Amino acid sequence: MAQRQRRDAARLHGLIVAAFGRHYEVATPAGRLQCTTRGKKNTFACGDEVELLPSGDGQGVIEQLRPRRSLLWRSDAFREKLIAANLSHVAIVVATEPGFSDLLISRCIAAAESQDITPLIVLNKADLGDRLDAARAQLSPFSTLGYEVIELSALAGAEALRARLAGTHAILVGQSGMGKSTLTNALIPEANAATREISTALDTGKHTTTFARLYPFGTDLQRDGWLIDSPGLQAFGLAHLTAEALAESFVEFRPLLGQCRFRDCRHEAEPGCALLAALGSGAINARRFEHFRTIRTEIAEAKRLNPGW
Repeated sequence: MAQRQRRDAARLHGLIVAAFGRHYEVATPAGRLQCTTRGKKNTFACGDEVELLPSGDGQGVIEQLRPRRSLLWRSDAFREKLIAANLSHVAIVVATEPGFSDLLISRCIAAAESQDITPLIVLNKADLGDRLDAARAQLSPFSTLGYEVIELSALAGAEALRARLAGTHAILVGQSGMGKSTLTNALIPEANAATREISTALDTGKHTTTFARLYPFGTDLQRDGWLIDSPGLQAFGLAHLTAEALAESFVEFRPLLGQCRFRDCRHEAEPGCALLAALGSGAINARRFEHFRTIRTEIAEAKRLNPGW
């Protein structure tokens, strides 16, 4: 009993500010500690609040996870990847160049909506005027739904986004080459995040961030908020969602769910389908409906391959 009391007294509350494999950097009242876990499974994410035991020489062992307010993660039939925890906002970064995937935007939005995290879209490199109109057109289905789109050039500063994210717990996500690390440097100059030039031959970016890292907006992490820069995404599976949860994550579907003639409507070709009627009238964007069907098919296939989901 006495040994347990000593252990409990030595425990520290910390915030995971970097996650790489099963190793974590944790900010604590005693300073930053390099921590491991007792188990082999990677069950923690950047942004998690944890209880840990210091073990000397700037080291520690994570003992317990505090309750999460939200979790952003992706999964396929056999793997899952925790991205960040306790987020209030997800800033999905795209750019006028290289080309970006609107399907990936829908995936990120669905993941955020399913966790009650506020998504917004950042259009970087907006100074490239010859490509701006095309990028705006590609984003119009999202802005029409009310999703906030902030246009900027990270190289010229990011004051509008800094003001928008002040006091929030946010993450930058997106494909490689969109300028997330440059944007992090513009938002938090001391971050000194590594950047590289785009591989124009492949029309994609070179990975520069290999692990998630959290940067405070000020001296007080909770009051001033923080920002997580994350590795570039090329895939964002949502196998952990049910088909019903996926439909709920499409905000334009919500008023219509439960209005179909058949309770088990799959929104394919059934008579009296409220979603198909809205699609036919133009109330639902055709591209967004295509995204929904693509993701739903992937989820069904993942559950077929791994019934444990």
